[in-house]
Amino acid sequence: MTGILYGIDPATQHGRKISIQDGRIVSIEKDDAAKLSLSGEKTTPLPYISAGLIDLQINGYAGLDLNSGELTPETVSALCRKLCELGVTSWLPTLITASKSSIISALQSIAEARRTDWLAEQMIAGVHVEGPSISPLEGPRGAHPLQHVRAPSLDEFDEWQKASGNLVTLVTIAPEQTGAIDYIRALTVQNITVSIGHSAASPDDIHQAVEVGASMSTHLGNGVAATMPRHPNLIWAQLANDKLSAGFIADGWHLSPDTFKAMLRARGFERSFLVSDSVALAGMPAGRYEQAIGGTVEVSENGRIGVADTPYLAGAGLPLAANVPIAMQMANLSLSEALQLATSNPGHFINGRGKLQIGERADLISFIYEPQMKQLDIQAVWVAGKRVI
Repeated sequence: MTGILYGIDPATQHGRKISIQDGRIVSIEKDDAAKLSLSGEKTTPLPYISAGLIDLQINGYAGLDLNSGELTPETVSALCRKLCELGVTSWLPTLITASKSSIISALQSIAEARRTDWLAEQMIAGVHVEGPSISPLEGPRGAHPLQHVRAPSLDEFDEWQKASGNLVTLVTIAPEQTGAIDYIRALTVQNITVSIGHSAASPDDIHQAVEVGASMSTHLGNGVAATMPRHPNLIWAQLANDKLSAGFIADGWHLSPDTFKAMLRARGFERSFLVSDSVALAGMPAGRYEQAIGGTVEVSENGRIGVADTPYLAGAGLPLAANVPIAMQMANLSLSEALQLATSNPGHFINGRGKLQIGERADLISFIYEPQMKQLDIQAVWVAGKRVI
């Protein structure tokens, strides 16, 4: 499989010519002649070209729900194709706190989708299990069902891996849970990324978790109590710990612009990344929906998802392609900087994906973007060198 792609480098604004072969990038050349047109007859600018977006936290989109309790391989495959339309080329299906049987069943469906669908196999780089060992408290627990919150179990984790064929690569846990420290240590030995989230931990709990191997913060600034001591608290402890990377939901609702900008600076650019944390109602028409979790939920015209007639959020409603320009606005980032937060930075946790470099996987997107646009306008998508959009 060979091909030649043209586009504009978001960092330098120069045209570039990219050659791919057998699913890999084999050459990258500066080509400003291509910046004017492919034919030499018109002056229509080419779209930008970038590594594909990587999302480590997706619960669903456009009515496709990974946490319905009835997940099928067909739903997983359909979600892969929908995400391609949004510029995502690698992702981690995210399963939240649920019964033991529900998690096992969902893992089996994801594994089956990868066995039977080439695109799912290439795009799904692992599974993120967010829970079930999180805080039982209102606030930190978020929308996770209280009846299924439980202490961590290595036996249960082994069952996850058996059901999925070792697909679980990221686990979110509250480090104050009984047995959490030993659990984190054991998972880290198996090269599983352990993330701190949905927690009411003390600073000491945070630092102890990092000492035994926790290396990430799940949607930092969310999944915590609405009010807490000014200092010390678990947010400061995570921002101060130099061994933690952090995911951020940059949709303008989960974090205010000032908060996001300050957290990004404190955490450090290289250790920060964006997640959509999108739920099944993301991308759905505006209106009211009845949900098993959350009751009556309202999707607004601008994509905000909230508990109807309250100020409370009921999940994330925007894809990563929309969060990139919002992050640019909130933190005064360039397009190339915001793209790094959605490509190579999260790619660090899935075998170094998300790099537009010679020798890397040809997971690429071509897109149009202007400052007034609300999201990247995806024109074409390549996964492992094969054009899929």
